[in-house]
Amino acid sequence: MKIGILPLGRPTFDVPFAEEMLRSMLQALDATDHEIIGSRELLMEASSEALEQVKGADLLLILQVTFTDAVFVVEAAKLHIPIAIWAIPEPRLGGRLRLNAFCGLNLASHALGVNDIGFGWLFADPNSAAIQNELAELLGGERQAIAMAGTPSNAAQQKLPISNLKIARIGEHPAGFDTCAYDKKSLKALTGAEVTEMTLEPLFEAAKALPADTVAPYEARAAELPNLKEMDVGELNRSLRLAAALDKLRQDGGYDAFALRCWPETFTEYGGAICGPASMLNEARVPCACEADVYGAVTQAILQKVADAPVFLADLVDMDIEDNTGVVWHCGQAPVSMTDDVPMATVHTNRKQALLYEFTLKPGRVTFFRLSQAFGEPKIIFARGEMLKRDMAFTGTSGVVRFDHGAKAVLRDVMNSGLEHHMALAYGDFEDDLKGIAAGMGLLVIELGQQ
Repeated sequence: MKIGILPLGRPTFDVPFAEEMLRSMLQALDATDHEIIGSRELLMEASSEALEQVKGADLLLILQVTFTDAVFVVEAAKLHIPIAIWAIPEPRLGGRLRLNAFCGLNLASHALGVNDIGFGWLFADPNSAAIQNELAELLGGERQAIAMAGTPSNAAQQKLPISNLKIARIGEHPAGFDTCAYDKKSLKALTGAEVTEMTLEPLFEAAKALPADTVAPYEARAAELPNLKEMDVGELNRSLRLAAALDKLRQDGGYDAFALRCWPETFTEYGGAICGPASMLNEARVPCACEADVYGAVTQAILQKVADAPVFLADLVDMDIEDNTGVVWHCGQAPVSMTDDVPMATVHTNRKQALLYEFTLKPGRVTFFRLSQAFGEPKIIFARGEMLKRDMAFTGTSGVVRFDHGAKAVLRDVMNSGLEHHMALAYGDFEDDLKGIAAGMGLLVIELGQQ
């Protein structure tokens, strides 16, 4: 066959490492019997020239070398060439997420699903001994995502545990994040939640104008971090002012949750991270969904009520079939009660600004949940597992989890279900409650890995 390739990357990740991994991917592809056409350099943005180069291919292969949004993938699918995506893992060394390619695969799979576009997928190391067999299966059409509709819940009906939820959505979700898209009327009809849409600039201005005594409680809370003095004083002050401004907005507007556009403007225009403030508010049981993920905020609010505990909205960033584990992570906004270690202060791994929290998630029974819009239909998707006592996988707030139904089956169903890249995490096992809520809402249910 003639295989057209589009190697995707972003300059905010580890570009030298990404280029090294791309060379390994190309070497593996060149070792197949197929003709490889298209760019052999990382594409840092959408490129009409790169699309021209792959016209006439029998298969379009997206090389997901680093995290990217799904804009270019959806645009490339308009060529009406069968499409597949190959994303690559990275070692869990306790440092930054250098590639975060799995999350890019996750965004792309959801976007293709809601656009009714079939695709094949592979998450594999290009240097592994099995890569030629895995590529043969992928290029031969044996690794297709198979859409899952879900099944009716047979649990006793439970009432949705949130009523008249008020959400402030501050800023729009990033382009290519179909996972964070929402419709106000549909959401209200489904959950009763009301969304007030705002822009970022008034929040920034309000944060800058706050008197010192209003910010003092957040400074006192941050002072518990033993290495706080290592942070840039200006960035730290601006970050903590965001925490105070959000809390004041919550009180003044009667809001129950936030969906926040966290990047790039908080860094490029304001000069301080919102991740640490989100951790503080999440710990205080005020859900803060990053990337303006409104359904993520609703998901957090539901699980928070069910668990009667703070909730973490996390990305799944790695799956290791041999170790039978996955890694959940976000920059640094998990609630501090989710660790049994000493939380530390840190900066954003890509933007290098404070304040973020850094710690590993404590061991224990956990439930993951998403009120999902996969394939354009509301449903409840959940998974259960055990958070393990492991060394830090990646900087920020992260944990290593062993899913009840195994990493291989869960990975398969993440792709097949069209799941969004954010899932809410709480400690405890809440299968019965979530199935009961699904029954009460008349929604289908998917438990990842069970089918």
